[in-house]
Amino acid sequence: MRIRSPSLPELHAFANVVETGSFSHAATRLAVTQGAVSRAVMRLEERLGLELLERHPAGVQPTAEGRLYFDRIHAALAQLESAVPARQVRGTPASELRLAAIPSLNMRWLVPQLPSFHAQHPHVGIVFKPYVKDDDFRRDDVDCWIQTRATHHSRWPPHVRATYLVGREIVAICPPAWRERIRTPQDLLSHPLLHHVNYPDNWALWLRTQGLADAAPELAAGFDLAAGLVEAVAAGMGVAVVQRCMIDHELAQGRVAMPVAGSASTGRGYYLCVPRARPEPPALDAFRRWLLSRAEAGKAASALSESAPSRSARAVQGS
Repeated sequence: MRIRSPSLPELHAFANVVETGSFSHAATRLAVTQGAVSRAVMRLEERLGLELLERHPAGVQPTAEGRLYFDRIHAALAQLESAVPARQVRGTPASELRLAAIPSLNMRWLVPQLPSFHAQHPHVGIVFKPYVKDDDFRRDDVDCWIQTRATHHSRWPPHVRATYLVGREIVAICPPAWRERIRTPQDLLSHPLLHHVNYPDNWALWLRTQGLADAAPELAAGFDLAAGLVEAVAAGMGVAVVQRCMIDHELAQGRVAMPVAGSASTGRGYYLCVPRARPEPPALDAFRRWLLSRAEAGKAASALSESAPSRSARAVQGS
C-alpha cells in the first residue's frame, strides 16, 4: 500500500505550533530547535500543497485550511500518544499527568515555571494534550484541564471540580518608551487602545475602576490571544489591559511597562478543572498544590511591583 500521509514529525510540529501560537514554544514542547519545527511545517505545506499557517510579528495563526486540517488530525495524534504504555518507554517518569491548557496561559505563565515543578517532582512527567475550545471535560485522553471561566456569572458543569489559579486581575501596560508620558489613567486614552476581541469591555471595566466611568474608549486593533496582545504592546503598536500573570517575563526583560498603578477584576480567570467522577491520578494532587503555590508567589510579587510606581510618585512629590 502506498503511504500518502505525512510523517509524524511533520504532523506533531504543525499541531504544536497551532496549539501554542509560536514556533519557539512548539520547539520547547517537542525538545527540538525552532528551525527544525519551521522546516517540518514547510515540508508538510509542500506535501499537501496548502498554506497552513499565517505568520505575523505578533504570532502564528492557522489559515482556514490549516484550522480544518488541524481539526482532522489532532484527535488521531492524541490517540496515537495514548496508545503507548508509559512504562514501556525508556526514560519515561514513573508517573505522568496529561494536561490540556489554554494556549496563552500555557505559553506565558505555566511553561516558563515548569522547571520548578520538575525539580520538586522529578518522578512526574507532564504530557501536554491538544487544547480544544469549549471542551466538555469528558475526554479520556486528558487527566486535567486549565481553562478560563467564560464570564463573571458562568458556572462550571456539574461534573467538573474547578479550582481557581490566576488571571482575574487585569492591568494596563505600554511600551517602555511611553512610560514617562503616561502619568494618569486618563493619559492612556490618547494612545491606541489595543484589545482582546473576546473581551472588548475590559478597557471600560479597567477605566471605571480608575474613576473614569464616563470615559468612552475608542478601541484600536484587536487580538484573539492575550499573547498576541502583549507582543503588540512590546512592538509599540499601542497600550492594552491584560491579565497580570501574562506579563512577568516581559516586565522583567523591560519589553513592556506598567505606567500607572491599579487593577480591575474581571471575575473570570483561569481554573484547574478535573472530572468529579473520575479517580484522580497520583500526580494530580502534587500538581494542584504546586500550581496554587506558584499563583500565591505571583500574587505577592505583583503586589510589590504595583506598589513601586506609587512609592516613586510620592518621592517625586516630596522632592
